[in-house]
Amino acid sequence: MKKLLLSLLAACFISGTQAQETVVFRSGEDGYASYRIPALIKNKNGDLIAFAEGRVDHAGDYGNVDIVYKISEDNGKTWGKLAIAADYDKLQAGNMAPVVDLTDPQYPKGRIFLFYNTGNNHEGEVRKGKGLREVWYITSVDGAKTWSEPVNITTQTHRPKQPQLNPSYNFSEDWRTYANTPGHAFQFVSGPKKGRIYVAANHSAGDPAPAGKDWNAHAFYSDDHGKTFQLSDNVPFKGSNESLAAQIGDNEVYMSSRNQQIQPKQRIISISHDGGESWVSSAPDPNLPDPINQGAVLSWKKGKGFILAHINAADQNNRDNLTLRLSKDKGKTWYFNKVIAKSPAGYKGSYSAYSDIVLIKPKLMGIVYEKDNYKEIVFLTEKLK
Repeated sequence: MKKLLLSLLAACFISGTQAQETVVFRSGEDGYASYRIPALIKNKNGDLIAFAEGRVDHAGDYGNVDIVYKISEDNGKTWGKLAIAADYDKLQAGNMAPVVDLTDPQYPKGRIFLFYNTGNNHEGEVRKGKGLREVWYITSVDGAKTWSEPVNITTQTHRPKQPQLNPSYNFSEDWRTYANTPGHAFQFVSGPKKGRIYVAANHSAGDPAPAGKDWNAHAFYSDDHGKTFQLSDNVPFKGSNESLAAQIGDNEVYMSSRNQQIQPKQRIISISHDGGESWVSSAPDPNLPDPINQGAVLSWKKGKGFILAHINAADQNNRDNLTLRLSKDKGKTWYFNKVIAKSPAGYKGSYSAYSDIVLIKPKLMGIVYEKDNYKEIVFLTEKLK
């Protein structure tokens, strides 16, 4: 009897401590065959906003793709109706990078920026010079109820060589494919660049190269609340691809990138000491295994320093084993390591793929991720140490 009681207590304890997942987007619902590429932010009023690419006809990257979103007013327990932020007719709008500008005195309630890309051909064809990716943003000052007209910032943040399409697109760098993040952008909260809006991105340049070395990560940023934008240097690692960045010091940036060289199967970490304008280092991190996938980073100020969070599918073979880590020393070591999602025995495919994170409270993290071969994008919370 005592053993039975202990077993029941243990079962209750385990059940009570397991994270409860909420489905935010489910493939096949609301007119979209598939939902991919989540991004997550917290508005100034505390609302959570989850974005995704709504793929109308199929799960492929290119096609009729809209940027859709849902809002939660209760820390992710429930989510409102699906809404559309950007629709590029029958073509592609995606790679959204949302961020809330909290420092513009003109908008004391905060102003949401949603950066995104449009495309008119498959990525492989654009990489060959047969198509164009552009860079845009829209804003909202009413909590994502309505959005501004799109602003095209391609000439400031991209370097395409497509003068036949636009005389302004005649850059010698010949950037071809282009993608923001995927995931959230961020804003500097302290230091000489306080208020800077910072968007990690990547591009390919020139003809396709062996081992994906035509790919390179970079970033763009604004110091005047979106009036103008500047480009960072490319990170000094050829083949760096999908990236997210975070502030780790008053003038320091940490960027985590996908390695399109394929080997080693590790995250590419780049460090900046001048507000993300140039890079002092860029190299694979053996402490961050990765199956050639997206990953997300986030930071927040604690005392005089920063806590850095990193999440990715920490498995070199499959998009699986989604792992959240925390660091107090700018990503050199991780004092907190927690597996958030791992496939059951015998599972085949991508169980936990792209993800994003947001700090809900000082010790509570919100997480969205693509689950079960991209059937759902789910949300859960994780208590932090």
